[in-house]
Amino acid sequence: QVQLVESGGGLVQPGGSLRLSCAASGSIIKIGTVGWFRQAPGNQRDSVAFITSTGDTNYADSVKGRFTISRGNAKNTVYLEMNNLKPEDTTVYYCYADLRIRPLGPFDTYWGQGTQVTVSS
Repeated sequence: QVQLVESGGGLVQPGGSLRLSCAASGSIIKIGTVGWFRQAPGNQRDSVAFITSTGDTNYADSVKGRFTISRGNAKNTVYLEMNNLKPEDTTVYYCYADLRIRPLGPFDTYWGQGTQVTVSS
């Protein structure tokens, strides 16, 4: 069974930093694009950043210059380094990964359980 497990959320003061991690486990043939969304209560889930299998990255305008997405050496882990955090960054962050779990099968999107980030003084 494939799982995405997130960690690293918490409470931080404005201007502070947090590092989110997301590790994929299970019978995975290949990992494609991985990334992070965030969703506040009552709002839609918005893309924060993603990184492709070739290393190309994309960021939401609201986080450019503050957040950095990267993949671990083992390629089954993705990190989101968040600097200069603002109160408006407060919400639940979800990681996702496009995974192939069957030989020659399609890539399907899997989601983590979400981790809360709170930016407050």
